[in-house]
Amino acid sequence: MYPAQQHPPYQGPPYQGPAYQGPAYQGPAYGQPPRTTTGHPVGAVLLALCVSFIVSLLYSGLILATYKDQSVTAANTLYIAHAVINALIVGALVGLVGHRSAGAHVCGAVVAALGAFFGYTNSLPLVLAESQAPAAIGNMMEADPFLPAKLWWNDEIGGGVDWFSPLGVVVAAVIAWSLAHVIGKSGTRA
Repeated sequence: MYPAQQHPPYQGPPYQGPAYQGPAYQGPAYGQPPRTTTGHPVGAVLLALCVSFIVSLLYSGLILATYKDQSVTAANTLYIAHAVINALIVGALVGLVGHRSAGAHVCGAVVAALGAFFGYTNSLPLVLAESQAPAAIGNMMEADPFLPAKLWWNDEIGGGVDWFSPLGVVVAAVIAWSLAHVIGKSGTRA
């Protein structure tokens, strides 16, 4: 019949392709940006945390170097300037790295607010150690470990609440979130 190396001719129905073909590709609707999965929200927050720590450390060092010559107005101005600078840096980093991630934007605002708070409160033990002795930090920790936070909140001169302190935290959070949102929104469009 047929030689061993030849196959009989195909006698089934003609080939019609696969039994199921999926729908054709449909791009995004006109006027809407394509959904992207770029960005690294966790990396953005961790980077912002590290940079905020460094900025707060620099602020604490500046306070330590200048506290003897500061007036209350100068101290408040430095505190608000630190909160704004910290927020600008944190917001820009979160927006650039985290893109449109709302969670990253909120976490960036929290990081900036904490940076403003800890920049101030960490400077107080440094000033205490320099003005008295390093052992004074140990005494403060035994007597009242939350003294820096209390001094952040209280007005030493007039008594009551020092409203610049919560203002700095709120300013830092609002600026960081706003900048992260604007940069993240504009950075992912093609």
